[in-house]
Amino acid sequence: MLRAIGLLLLIPLFDIVLLVALATGVLFPVPPLVLIGLVVLTALIGMLLVRAEGRATLRKIQQRLAVGELPTDELIDGGLLIAAGAFFLTPGLVTDFVGLLLAVPFTRYPVRAATRRWVVQPYVDAKTGGFASGQVYIGGFPDDENGPAGPGPTGPEGGPSSGSGSGPGTSFDPDEATDVDFDDSDEN
Repeated sequence: MLRAIGLLLLIPLFDIVLLVALATGVLFPVPPLVLIGLVVLTALIGMLLVRAEGRATLRKIQQRLAVGELPTDELIDGGLLIAAGAFFLTPGLVTDFVGLLLAVPFTRYPVRAATRRWVVQPYVDAKTGGFASGQVYIGGFPDDENGPAGPGPTGPEGGPSSGSGSGPGTSFDPDEATDVDFDDSDEN
C-alpha cells in the first residue's frame, strides 16, 4: 500500500520534471504559451471524456440494479473515473496521460481487473474473515486443539480430519447418513 502511495506521489514529480524539461528546451524547444495551452487543452478534453464515461457507467449501474444484480465492475469503474478526474484536474502532461489511461474503457479494463485482484479482494477478505471468497475454516475454530488447524476439511497433519462420533474433528460419511421421515414419526 505504501508503494502505491509513493508511486502516486512520484507522478507529480515526473510531471514537474517533464514540464521544466520541455519549457527549457532540454528535450525539444516548446514555447511556454504552447505548453500551457497543451496542458489546459488535455485537461479540458479529459474532463469531457470522464463526464461522458461517468454518465455511461451510472447508466450501467442503474441497469444492473434494475435486474437485481450487483454492479461490482461498474462501481470499480466509477472509482477509477473519479481518480481519472483527479488526475485530469492536476496540471501536467504525465497526470493527464494517467487520467487518460483510467478514462478510456479499453485501457480501464486491465486496471479494473488489477484493482479487483490486488485491492478489493484482499480488503473484502480481511473485513469478512474470508467468507467473501470462500477461504474459511470449517470443522471448528482455527486454533482449536480438538479441531483441524487449517482451512478446509483437513486436519493438523494435512490429511482428512479423523475422529469418531460427533464433534469438531469428525467427517461426514454419506453411506452412514439416514433420512428421517417426519410423517411416519407422528404415529403413537
